[in-house]
Amino acid sequence: MYAVIESCGKQYKVAEGDVVFFEKLDAEEGKKVAFDKVILVSDDGKVQVGNPYVKGVKVEGKVVSHGKAKKIIVFKMKAKKNERKKQGHRQPYTKVEITGIKTAAKKAATAEKAEKTVKTTKTEKTETK
Repeated sequence: MYAVIESCGKQYKVAEGDVVFFEKLDAEEGKKVAFDKVILVSDDGKVQVGNPYVKGVKVEGKVVSHGKAKKIIVFKMKAKKNERKKQGHRQPYTKVEITGIKTAAKKAATAEKAEKTVKTTKTEKTETK
């Protein structure tokens, strides 16, 4: 089972047990986080695509650590002007371990099937009398 979630304007494909680097989140280390913006869920070949999000599905995870990515160098130069500008940037991130993908759709689908079977049996009995 895997899911595609949206967080901080980016999309991530996650599965249970994955460790994912997200943009910096407002959560302390060791705390649980939940992502409810689930775009797609795949379970044993059955794919659910949201419009824009899948209802009743939540991805849960645990914050492992916070940190900064490798430094990237930004170098700007204007030719023949002796104008140079060198900057560095380290993007902060949050390392999250995905603990589970919770789907309420399965429970709702089984409840709907049970209701339909009950209704059909009641209507059949009344018609036969």
